[in-house]
Amino acid sequence: MEIEVKLRLPNKASYQKLLSLLSPFHVISHHQHNTFFDGSASELSLRRAIFRLRFHEQTHLPKCFACLKAKAIIINGVSRVEEDEEEVDPNIGRACFEDPGKLTEMDSRVLRRVKEEFGVSGFVGLGGFKNVRNVYEWNEVKLEVDETKYEFGDLYEVECESVEPERVKGMIEEFFKENGIDHSDSVVSKFAIFRAGNLPSYFDFHNALI
Repeated sequence: MEIEVKLRLPNKASYQKLLSLLSPFHVISHHQHNTFFDGSASELSLRRAIFRLRFHEQTHLPKCFACLKAKAIIINGVSRVEEDEEEVDPNIGRACFEDPGKLTEMDSRVLRRVKEEFGVSGFVGLGGFKNVRNVYEWNEVKLEVDETKYEFGDLYEVECESVEPERVKGMIEEFFKENGIDHSDSVVSKFAIFRAGNLPSYFDFHNALI
C-alpha cells in the first residue's frame, strides 16, 4: 500500500514560487513519460486497476518502470493505493509502447501478476501524459513537485509519501501558509484526470477511484 499526501497548486506562478523556495533542497529532476494499458477485455479497469509504463527521459541513462496500481482512493488530500513496481529494460518497454501486443512477451514479475491475477491475455494502449518531477529532501521528508502536461492543460501538484500522512500534510501546509503558497487538497489521481479529459476544477466529488 502506497500512502501519499497530495496537494494541488492552483497555477504556474504558485508552482514557480514553490520551486524557488525549495531550491536549496533540490536533489534531482525527472522527465517522465507515463503511458497506460488495460486488458483487451477491460479486465483491469473493471477491477479498479491499471498497468503503467513510466519512462525517464532526457537523461544519459534512460529508465523504464512497470507498475500495477489498484483500488486507489483519495480522501482529504491523502492517497492510498495498492502498488507494485519494478524496473524493466527500457528498450523492451519502448517496443511495448509502440506495440501493446508485445506486453504478453515481456519478462516481468509485475506483468506476470497482471496476467495471472487479473486474467489478462491481451493488452490495449490507453495513451498517457508527460510529467516533470522535481525532488527535494526537506525537513526529513522527500517532496515531489510535479508539473503534469495534458493535452487539455497543465496540473501542478506536490506529493509526499509517508506512513504518517496527517502529520506530514500539516507540516507542508504550515510551510505553505508561512510563505503564501495557495493550495488545495488533490481530489483525483493524475490518471483519472487524464481519462476524464478535464482538469480537477471540473469535478464535483470528494473521493476519487482510479
